[in-house]
Amino acid sequence: MGVAWVVWPSGGIPVFGKTLRFASLEGMLADANEKKVDVDAVLDAVGESFVMKEDTLSFYRDFFLDNPNRIYLPGDDYTFFDEVFREFEQARKRGTTLRVAHYGDSQIEMDRISSDLRDALQERFGGIGTGMFPALSNVPSASIFKSASGGMVHYTMYGDTTTVRAPHRRYGVMAQLTSLSGGGTVSLRATTSKTAYERTKSFSRVALLVGRNSDRFTAKFISDTIRPEPTVLQKDTLGAILLEWTLPHPVKKASVTLSGNAEIYGVMADGNGGVAVDNIPLRGCSGTIFTRIDKPSMQRSFAIDGTRLIILQFGGNFMPVASSDRAIEDYLGKIADQIRYFHEVAPKAKILFIGPSDMGKSVGGRIVTWPRLPQVVEGLKRTALENGAAFWDLYGVMGGENSMIRWVKHSPAYAGADYIHFTPAGAKLVGEALAKSFLIYYDFYDLRKSLPAAKVKSFMKR
Repeated sequence: MGVAWVVWPSGGIPVFGKTLRFASLEGMLADANEKKVDVDAVLDAVGESFVMKEDTLSFYRDFFLDNPNRIYLPGDDYTFFDEVFREFEQARKRGTTLRVAHYGDSQIEMDRISSDLRDALQERFGGIGTGMFPALSNVPSASIFKSASGGMVHYTMYGDTTTVRAPHRRYGVMAQLTSLSGGGTVSLRATTSKTAYERTKSFSRVALLVGRNSDRFTAKFISDTIRPEPTVLQKDTLGAILLEWTLPHPVKKASVTLSGNAEIYGVMADGNGGVAVDNIPLRGCSGTIFTRIDKPSMQRSFAIDGTRLIILQFGGNFMPVASSDRAIEDYLGKIADQIRYFHEVAPKAKILFIGPSDMGKSVGGRIVTWPRLPQVVEGLKRTALENGAAFWDLYGVMGGENSMIRWVKHSPAYAGADYIHFTPAGAKLVGEALAKSFLIYYDFYDLRKSLPAAKVKSFMKR
């Protein structure tokens, strides 16, 4: 091995179109000397950071300004989420449902991370059900079972070559839609999984977000115990309409039979008052597609569906092309465009951007953090804050550089062998950390109700 280390070319030896490499002495020494991330210690520190051990205001000041698990806020404005919290509190009292739209890449598929945030928010503010989902989709959810039949075609604006694109840009708030021709039925059944949260195992409100419906369009709702009269609509001229059925008690099954033509932008299974979290995964997406969705239809949909918080969790799919400073700056410019777009189409909503996790890549025979990933994370944080969005640093929460290696090797494994995606256990840890961090800001909002604003403002300064 010593001779091979000396004579083997650093670039490897070409053999029949392949490159035969030998581990370098520098790489072996680097592995030996590499600072290892203790995942358990990192996660213990994350959990410990939410525990108040000192004077109340001092705890919040230190958390907001120095804690690596904090949510970074534009201008360090600790009142950033106040209006969201105020409306969340009122939702249960008024019997209205307010929404959190969680957009992300494959890291959130199967309701991962979203489900943990949903349960924490519903525990605090009320609500049941799994939120919004497409009427017809090839991406399953771990929180609800759905099926559709009849004259339906599913269009998505992002995906591989097997996806079908619409001949227009009216994809709606889920970046996809189902086109109904003649009629069809959408059937829902709440999950019975033992691993699912109890609040997703029933719903007491079903709603459809539809548009461009034909005249005398009919929607007939049936549940396992309730059969209201059919809803009949005149021809839609507004761009989007919310059809909803509020039930006197929670149910586990329901179906909606539709007659006529329409575009279905989303189906909702919620509760009678509280918070809903919509899981919207876009596999392979780097988060730069939203500005291609028709703006008026998005504005109309957000105006009537009650969305008050938009979460954008992207960045990982950009890494394979993050080859230069110029490429990164171009990407950050596109992300800034998306944030400004959401400010325009959903003016009542706050925006939280979640940066990518650590990601491992083989370099010279060693698994290391993707080159330029820390630069991308810092750039995304700067871009979010400069454009009026909050930022949560998932990379930092995990432990930073090379932390993904330890998440994969942990027992039980918190990430998969691709060194990119979390396992269900790892995703649950991430979702719980996100929920706790967000609710720290709510706890501070709640505390400030009983304190003079001037006193709080003065104390929160360094």
